[in-house]
Amino acid sequence: MQETIMIVEDDEMIRNLIRIYLKKSGYGVVEANDGEEAKSVYLEHLPCLIILDLMLPKVSGEEFYAWLRERDQHDVSIIMLSAKARIDDKITGLNLGADAYMTKPFDPNELVAQVEAVLRRTDHFCQKIVREGLCIMPRKGEVLLYGNEIKLTRYEFNLLYYFMQNPNIVLSREQLINQIYSHNDDTVMDRTIDAHIKKLREKIEDNSARPTRVVTVRGMGYKFVANK
Repeated sequence: MQETIMIVEDDEMIRNLIRIYLKKSGYGVVEANDGEEAKSVYLEHLPCLIILDLMLPKVSGEEFYAWLRERDQHDVSIIMLSAKARIDDKITGLNLGADAYMTKPFDPNELVAQVEAVLRRTDHFCQKIVREGLCIMPRKGEVLLYGNEIKLTRYEFNLLYYFMQNPNIVLSREQLINQIYSHNDDTVMDRTIDAHIKKLREKIEDNSARPTRVVTVRGMGYKFVANK
């Protein structure tokens, strides 16, 4: 699972510089140039860590951070960036709950080192797969859809996990049966899988009658569609 880092920074040159260094270090990167855009980008990608500039247009970094906490989004690490270099400002940022605080200008290599240090402490935040707003956390047994938890049965959870591990691949009913059921269970039939998928679609699709995530491939099986 590739760790995804979100950069929230209105200065394009700084944002590009951070992206280059993060990608060079093997991280996935998503970006927002203001606090308002950051909300939608966050809900779609649910990153492991956010590099957050505090002085942003439209919605400030502090306001965006407060929005995260209001939504009870604690499973994300925060590194704050700011031109404010006074020790009081750093203490305020850390007291808000930031995992690290860096002042501008900064060395991008030091920033990457901070990212790596924070992720070593919060590795459990990154044990997840995210596909366009749909997030599964196998170690916690939880599924989020645009930040909101949805309840799945054990079979539905295992089915979704297998789909998300194998995006854009056609999976036959036999493969799905072998993956989510006990090998000793000889009573499972194709229509059982179809019933589970029907229920799963009702929970994760915008319109379960016209699914766009779990689609039927006629005569072959099912496919989990992931565009990103």
